[in-house]
Amino acid sequence: MTKSTIILLILLFFTVESIAQQISKEEMLFLTQKWTGERFENGRPKVPDDILKRMKDVTHDEAWAVMKNEGYRYQYADGWGLTINPDSVLVGRALTATFMPGRPDIHDAIDERGKKEGKRGQNSWPVDLLQPGDVYVVDQFGIHNGGPTIGDNVGNAIYAKSGNGIVYDGAIRDVVGLKEIGSFTSYVSSYHPSHHNQPGDLNTMLIGINKPTRIHQVTVMAGDVVLGRDGGVSFIPAHLAEKVVVTSEVVRLRDMFGHQRLREGKYTAGQIDTRWSDEIEKDFSQWLTDHIDELPIAKEQIQEILKKRTW
Repeated sequence: MTKSTIILLILLFFTVESIAQQISKEEMLFLTQKWTGERFENGRPKVPDDILKRMKDVTHDEAWAVMKNEGYRYQYADGWGLTINPDSVLVGRALTATFMPGRPDIHDAIDERGKKEGKRGQNSWPVDLLQPGDVYVVDQFGIHNGGPTIGDNVGNAIYAKSGNGIVYDGAIRDVVGLKEIGSFTSYVSSYHPSHHNQPGDLNTMLIGINKPTRIHQVTVMAGDVVLGRDGGVSFIPAHLAEKVVVTSEVVRLRDMFGHQRLREGKYTAGQIDTRWSDEIEKDFSQWLTDHIDELPIAKEQIQEILKKRTW
């Protein structure tokens, strides 16, 4: 390889790395190497739509139990100051953005690079990359007055691209307009009517897209599955998403079976609340078979569960 070729490759690497502050594909693959499924062109894990659909029935308790057993102890964030559509469930693949307090020299350097790429307004750069089924996850370092980078215009753009709302550690504006977007289920830190980066008042700057970012006490990676419901948000690593869903479905079925048998008086609470005997496990398998067309879990999933059972 000639010296000029090496220089060209180095330049190409830094060009790819720098586009709108994005993580490189190589770094994305490195940081998400436990994921072995489909990926987007930039390397971001693409958890299947079927898993996302089934995730909407998962509770935080179920997701937390699976992740904790796998060593992921800090994947749940609560304490949100404002929730849009609090009775809905937010599920999607994380696209992350990280902002920091504005510093003129760094902000201007980033802004100039963006302008050379035909981009205007750093707050819109990550939005342009959203795909259907994504959730825009933003570390806005909790800034309140002078912090909002999202109002109803950007919110409509986010929803048009992703079909989802946001998880936003900072203040938003135009909350009335955002609530008018039918399915814009979102978790944010606060509301404030101000704008970010008004003339002479540099408050924020974008320093990363799809890089690991922090939301409250959670480290979030691009491609994580976002589960927002009941006042909190779980961030499920892509490689654990299917396990979380399947475990949740099994727990749901066992609870249905146990509650029915308790009402029937067939077993005592002590028998159901402790490790099940072989007799109960066999009864459960037969119950699944007998009610496979009536249960709120897809028949195909129940058949997979039965295949793995030994009773």
